[in-house]
Amino acid sequence: MLRVGLTGGIGSGKSTVASLLAMRGVPVIDTDEIARRLTEPGEGAHDEIIRSFGKAILDENKKIDRDKLREQVFENINERHRLEAILHPRIREAIGRKLPELDSPYCIIVVPLLVESGFIDLIDRVLVVDVSESTQIQRTVARSGLSEVEIRKIMSAQATRAQRLQKADDVIDNNDDRKRLEAEVERLHQWYLALAMTQQRH
Repeated sequence: MLRVGLTGGIGSGKSTVASLLAMRGVPVIDTDEIARRLTEPGEGAHDEIIRSFGKAILDENKKIDRDKLREQVFENINERHRLEAILHPRIREAIGRKLPELDSPYCIIVVPLLVESGFIDLIDRVLVVDVSESTQIQRTVARSGLSEVEIRKIMSAQATRAQRLQKADDVIDNNDDRKRLEAEVERLHQWYLALAMTQQRH
């Protein structure tokens, strides 16, 4: 099965592209969803994260507040690496368990920080959803309510647009409207189906 890693900066439209592919019957593994599950009470990473980062990251229900945790790790690169050391091996294990269950010519693995995280060895092709920085900021402000300063801080912790494009095998330009995006997704869907058929023959 062909494994396509879907990535892009904050506000690029990764989730929209993943949804459009899922509507076409493509299995989607979302590493953000896996990470969210891992931080729930009773899950593997929950207690270790609290031990590492303290109770200040908990909400009133004693659950990990992902916004508080994000603020803490974005301020300090060592803290971010510490969190990644807890989550990334578990995310890789979860992907490894999920892949054999899938029955499809190809699948999508959504990894927001694919270029930065070292997950590239798990995939066959890198698909980057690309937008301009101004579009990233505009869409993220509208969606999340974060300030431009906060968004730029998040962007500075991610790979640059140029770094992502350098790693890309395929690119979706999402600076345009929804109709154009859907056409791009359909084009790539057909391309991946053809590639997967070729892969199976070999």
